[in-house]
Order: sequence, then C-alpha cells, then structure tokens
Amino acid sequence: MDVISHFRQESRTYAALGFVAICVIVLPVVIDSIWVKVLTSAVIFTLAAYGISLLYSQLGLVNLSQVALIGVGGWIMLRLNYAVQLPFELNLLVSAVITAFIGMILALPAMRMKGLYLALITLMVAGGFQIIFSAIQFPNGGAGFLGVALQSPGEMRRPLMAESDTAYLRYSIIVVVLGVMLAAAHNRGRPGRAWAMIRKSEANAMAAGVNVTLYKLWCFTLSGFLAGVSGGLLAGALKILDAKSFPAGESILLFALTIVGGVGHWMGAVIAGFLYRVVPAIFNNIGIDADLSLVIFGAALLHAIMTAPNGIAGQFSSLFQSLGRQNK
Repeated sequence: MDVISHFRQESRTYAALGFVAICVIVLPVVIDSIWVKVLTSAVIFTLAAYGISLLYSQLGLVNLSQVALIGVGGWIMLRLNYAVQLPFELNLLVSAVITAFIGMILALPAMRMKGLYLALITLMVAGGFQIIFSAIQFPNGGAGFLGVALQSPGEMRRPLMAESDTAYLRYSIIVVVLGVMLAAAHNRGRPGRAWAMIRKSEANAMAAGVNVTLYKLWCFTLSGFLAGVSGGLLAGALKILDAKSFPAGESILLFALTIVGGVGHWMGAVIAGFLYRVVPAIFNNIGIDADLSLVIFGAALLHAIMTAPNGIAGQFSSLFQSLGRQNK
C-alpha cells in the first residue's frame, strides 16, 4: 500500500508539473495579446486566492480583506519602483514582506474571535483601505512620498527577462508556483501540523504545547505575504493601478470563488483565479454584460455549499479517484 500511495503521490506531482509546463510554454504562444493580459491577471489572483484558501482550510478563519492587501502590495511596489533603483525582484520581496506585516496585524482580532465577527472585522478593514486608496491615490511617478504625477505617469520597470507581456505571463506563472510551493511546504511541516490541531480544538492544541497565538499570526502573515506578491505582480502587469480596482466588495467575491474552486487544494485557487478574471472577460468578448457572471458565481457558490463542500477541485479529485479504481 505504501508503494501504491507513493506512486499516486508522484503521479499527482508529475501531473501538476505538466500542467505548469503547459501554462508556461504553450499558453503564451497560442493566445493573442489581449488574452495574455487577462490570463496574467488570472494567474496573479490565483496566488491571492491560495492565501485565502490557506487561512480557511487550515484554521477555518475567514479573511475578507485579501483584495485590500493586494492593493497594499501594489501601492508599495509602485512607490519602490519610482523611489529607488532596485531590481524588480527585490522590490517585489520588500512589498510582500511589508504586506505580510500588515496581514499579521490583521490577525490580532483573530486571537479572540472567529466566524461572522472576524469576517465583519476584516471587511471593515478592507473598507478602510478602500477609503485610504481613494484619498492618497496610487504612486505613478510623481515627486514626493505619494508620487502622484498630474500628467503622464512614470515608467513601471519589469524584470529584464520579462519585459514583454508574453514573457511577463511566464514570469508570473513561475513566481506564483514558487509561492504555492512555499505555502505547501508550511502545510507539510510543523506549522501545518500545528494548524491542524488548532482547527480541531484550540484547547487541545494548547494542552499539547502548541503556541496558538504564534501559529495564527504565522498563517495570517503567510497569507498576507502571498497577497503582497500578488499586488506587486499586478503592478508590474498593469504598470498603473487605481483605487477603484480594490473595492471592499471584491474581497467578498474572491473569497466566494475560492470556496467554489475548492479550499485546501492548489487547483481550487487556479479555478478561483480563472473564474474571477477570465469568465467576465469571456462575457465581454461575446457581447454579454460581465455583471451577469455574478449570477453564475452565486449559483456555483450555492452548489458548492449544498453538494460540493470541497469545491470544483474536490469534485475533479473524486472523479479521478473513481476512474482510477475502475481501471484496477
């Protein structure tokens, strides 16, 4: 049985690597320039959705401020781009670390509350950031700390290896894969075991010597880090950001789509990113109001809650397992 389990695990790993290879090599070649930008955005939001999935699947905590944290990461990335002449990767790392620190601060209410109350607190935080973004605006090359130019914006630098949109799509996929691997490493290590114990029972976890406060902060910080990376990548993709792109309601939508995609599985985050960005673009392309996608998303969420608690990714996994048993 151990050999069979090991073989199945290797098969899943090779399948995931094959999926990534197809996305990196094939997709940028077969799609046109408009869809390259759409897919780049979908890939970037995949990482943010994985941060939501991490919190919900490991600790059962609802974070409705993830899109606001993406905006924070994008704001810092743009400010660093115009303020210092550092490499893109270093700016991205600094943006992610600062956003992770803010995410850790958001974890403080989670020490004493969960469920609806935590969701409301994080949603209020998202609304606060929406007001801040509208008041100070996003840096676009102007002088001073805020860096708002009244006329033409400055130049947003991209990595030397990814200056074109096609190359940047490949670059984003690789960065997102690295981010997912980082989170997966936490899940398989000591933090993952601690999170599992906390989710089952905080009292039992504390009795077993688990530092509940530390590991809750850890999970929020990691989720914030992934959001910061997403924001930095989004700034590089769009080259200019606007406060209207990060309303509080978008965090609710992204959380709902993460549930639809399937929490606890990397493919669920991919599905969430696809639904969040690609489906509305398809509707626009065929002349249908993109807002109608919200109706589909609502129906999909209802379906997930009633019949598919593991989301679309869970249904795919069950289907593949059934096919595997039939082939024996």
